[in-house]
Amino acid sequence: MGHLVRFSVRPSMRLDPTSLKLFISVVEQGTIAAAAEHEHIAAAAISKRISELEENLKIRLLIRTNKGIRPTPAGIALSTMARRALHELDEIAVHMRDYSRGLRGFIRVHANISAITQFLPQDIKLFLNDYPNVQVDLEEKITSTIIKSVAENAADVGIFSGTAPDHDVEIHPYREDTLALVVPAGHPLQDKPGFRFADALEYDFVGLHRGSAINRILSNAASDEKRNIQLKVQVTGFDALCFMVNSGLGIGVLPLDIARRYSAMFDIRIIALTEPWARRQIQICVRSFDALPTAAKLFVNHLSKRQL
Repeated sequence: MGHLVRFSVRPSMRLDPTSLKLFISVVEQGTIAAAAEHEHIAAAAISKRISELEENLKIRLLIRTNKGIRPTPAGIALSTMARRALHELDEIAVHMRDYSRGLRGFIRVHANISAITQFLPQDIKLFLNDYPNVQVDLEEKITSTIIKSVAENAADVGIFSGTAPDHDVEIHPYREDTLALVVPAGHPLQDKPGFRFADALEYDFVGLHRGSAINRILSNAASDEKRNIQLKVQVTGFDALCFMVNSGLGIGVLPLDIARRYSAMFDIRIIALTEPWARRQIQICVRSFDALPTAAKLFVNHLSKRQL
């Protein structure tokens, strides 16, 4: 019948990985002298380590004979557990090296809808192809919230449109996009000669949710014309905006690449906007690039190289 072996360890006592490694070597080599030669350490030092283990664990681990040593049942149990523990310690070291090299990590990313719908799916996919053990936690936010989140360390990386006033963040270039007007098929603006954005201000708009970068741009553009945007409906995404425009509830503005995608799905028409403000910079912000975890640094470098 087997015996249940229990180790009583004093709360203040910590098992030393080196002592465990030497103990395993003694068990494997059969003598302290052979273990000392194998580990390149004095036999007296190993003997002292074993004695301290037995004293701390309050149990005999080895039986010493003229022919060498053999482990007691407790010694056999300890050697099994020690191998497992040392393996786990090695795994910890390997994992920590992976984190330090950016091979593992967790990156908190806040981005606006334009970046998420146009660029990030492919760019994140390419990044994760190279770093499959990194997790990217992506959340959609409006620009003001993105910058605030990064400044307050609620996100590692922010991707936004426009500028970042009044916040102490570092800015890195990412992408550019161009805004376009979308109107229902047959709309009077569709074939208007010499179209300007000011002409669109005669009509109701379908806008994005409150605080969106595009809404702010349109409001500023209207203000330059000493006019106001007439928002008939506000929605939370580009697909909903196109649904509303397609239904004749108003006209809308969205990135040109997105407009092209939806024009194949809806009976809408795209009108180019030639005003300078229609060309936008999409940027990356971080609190401090040098202070970022390695995986986040690699991610920012990856995105910066994706500029078109």
